[in-house]
Amino acid sequence: MKRVSNVTVRKRLIFALSVGMVVFIVMIVRLGFVQIVMGDEISERAEDLWSRNIPFEAKRGEILDRNGVPLATNISAPSVLVVPRQVSDPATVADQLANVLSMDRQKAYEYVTKNESIVRINPEGRKITNELAHEVRDLKLDGVYIAEDNKRHYPKGKYLSHVLGFAGIDNQGLTGLELYYDEKLSGQSGHVSFYSDAKGRRMPNLADEYTAPVNGQHLKLTINSEIQTIIERELDNAEAKYNPDGAIAIAMDPNTGEVLGMSSRPDYDPENFREVPPEIYNQNKPVWSQYEPGSTFKIITLAASLEEGIVDLDEDEFHDPGYIEVAGRNIKCWKKGGHGSQTYLEVVQNSCNPGFVALGQELGKETLFDYIHDFGFGKKTGIDLQGEGTGILFDLDAVEALELATTSFGQGVSVTPIQQVVAVSAAINGGYLYQPFLAKEWVDPQTEEVVSRQDPIMKRQIISEETSREIRRALEHVVAKGSGGGAFVDGYRVGGKTGTAQKAKDGRYLENNHIVSFIGFAPADDPEIVVYVAIDNPKDTVQFGGVVAAPIVGNIMEDSLHSLGVEKRSEQVEKELSWNDTPLIETPDLIGLTMREINEAYYELELDVSGSGKEVVLQSPDPGVKVKTGSKIRVHMGDKEDDEQ
Repeated sequence: MKRVSNVTVRKRLIFALSVGMVVFIVMIVRLGFVQIVMGDEISERAEDLWSRNIPFEAKRGEILDRNGVPLATNISAPSVLVVPRQVSDPATVADQLANVLSMDRQKAYEYVTKNESIVRINPEGRKITNELAHEVRDLKLDGVYIAEDNKRHYPKGKYLSHVLGFAGIDNQGLTGLELYYDEKLSGQSGHVSFYSDAKGRRMPNLADEYTAPVNGQHLKLTINSEIQTIIERELDNAEAKYNPDGAIAIAMDPNTGEVLGMSSRPDYDPENFREVPPEIYNQNKPVWSQYEPGSTFKIITLAASLEEGIVDLDEDEFHDPGYIEVAGRNIKCWKKGGHGSQTYLEVVQNSCNPGFVALGQELGKETLFDYIHDFGFGKKTGIDLQGEGTGILFDLDAVEALELATTSFGQGVSVTPIQQVVAVSAAINGGYLYQPFLAKEWVDPQTEEVVSRQDPIMKRQIISEETSREIRRALEHVVAKGSGGGAFVDGYRVGGKTGTAQKAKDGRYLENNHIVSFIGFAPADDPEIVVYVAIDNPKDTVQFGGVVAAPIVGNIMEDSLHSLGVEKRSEQVEKELSWNDTPLIETPDLIGLTMREINEAYYELELDVSGSGKEVVLQSPDPGVKVKTGSKIRVHMGDKEDDEQ
């Protein structure tokens, strides 16, 4: 037997020890790397395997009017979640859930036995009432949880529906401002995490972890709720009276581009949008509709003519025989036989088509279309809403004498309502074209501090202050003495222009089917509001803008100006009464008069008398206010006790 030397044994031991040390050092290094370098990553992976998250939805930012009135808010709407591996008796749990949630038992059983970590019962357990959620909690079922969700609530129902839009079941914006500003409004979801073992059983020694949601920012709009309420009322009245195919109204501050009110018909309830066809909630008519503007477009031709110095409203005259010949065709005036000789101020008052054709011919196509483009037609205004239209204009190369003529009085081109409001605002505010907008301020939901603010965006000046002043003067005459008399408001100096546009289908104009409109502003010496109303195919009436739309604008204008605290003006152009106008009279001073003295005076007014005294102590309206003949005056006679004292 060969004998191994001590030296050899020692070498082998040293080698084995060295190998062992190397292996040990490698293990230590690896363990240190895993613990120190990869520790967080491995822990996160382990937590992902062990943890189960019960989601908590963030609250969408509220949408408020300019004065803080809530227009879109949130209400609690819990949801039912199931962790199937924690359900020990699926049949019993399914029976009880099916009973409380009024759902099919087999469907409930399929939910509680799914091979998933967390199952959301949908739709029966999604966004339920708090009362129903309490019933589910009271069952104390293993593996059944309540997630604190919320859903969008629109406290004013159909009010401003197309502008606000709506949010879906997952609180995502789908239309309107809810969609346009979804990222800022939506916020970030939070959750409660609990830990379970491989079999899904809750681990009792580990505390739950709560990650708070980050709520969305509040959005404060330019909308004035008082003006919006007036608009909604007037469109409701128009629907009831005329049964139109549709209706539109916009109110805007001409000096900033801030939209004060906007609505259209048919409308809908954002919380019940599924109950109406998509074409109703997808079509925000004030920014989407495109149609011939009719005579409201004459304001642009007038502005261009005044700015280019080709017409003096008082000195220059035009003779209207009832038509004007263009390229071998007669373009007729709406008045049979024409208006005869008239100043151009009267041309505007009378909305005389041949007179505006003559202005268009003087301007020429290049100049007229330059102004049309400068006033913003043919492109989007940039308003912060989805689906804005651009309108349709003639290609300049295709414009011949006839196209130039029809464009000059608003036929053959298509524009959107918001384009008209923006353009007319520029025409009467000194010539400044502003971008319209709705989002005024973003507010932090926690601190309620303003995060950002939208300032007015002035794009360019198109015409001079002097030209703008002349346009205001002419359009005030339209209301006081011309076709816009229905919009006249005593003391407020309203200016405006009627529009009656034919509707086309399959390349032909429809018979007795028009969009009648009126655009007005006030006060005429310093405009603070522009209002546009269009009624699509009003029934059982003469389809003229002055007959249908102008009185609606007058009602909106009067109440809105009063709401804004605008004082009445003097030096108003006196209204020229037509045969069907009711004359205005000043209310007399009845304070201190007895009923006998009032009756003997034969005032052309009705009295609404209250009180039992002998003399008038209060009256409404106040003395000197102009009212229609036959209007009702409220008087209070005081009490007998006061007379005896």
